Amino acid sequence: MVCLYGWQEEFDEHAQKAMTLPENTSNENKLILYGLFKQATCGPVNTSRPGIFNMRDRAKWDAWKAVEAKSKEEAMNDYITKVKQLLEEAAPAS
Repeated sequence: MVCLYGWQEEFDEHAQKAMTLPENTSNENKLILYGLFKQATCGPVNTSRPGIFNMRDRAKWDAWKAVEAKSKEEAMNDYITKVKQLLEEAAPAS
């Protein structure tokens, strides 16, 4: 479990960085991050799918469900990688 502790620190750091992503980050990328975050912090989906008229929560649930086969470590690693990628894309070219 010592290994997971290192992941947890880096994961927490990137969760903070994710809050600084630009407003124009696509909904698709936000949903990917949401699903990975929920999988890393809560594990597999533990709620029923929201109704068809609740499209926002349904999309979030679907994003989480799509990654529920990943282990906590895989979800953390993928989340960190995705945040890094989005931050690099958002960085102004120099």
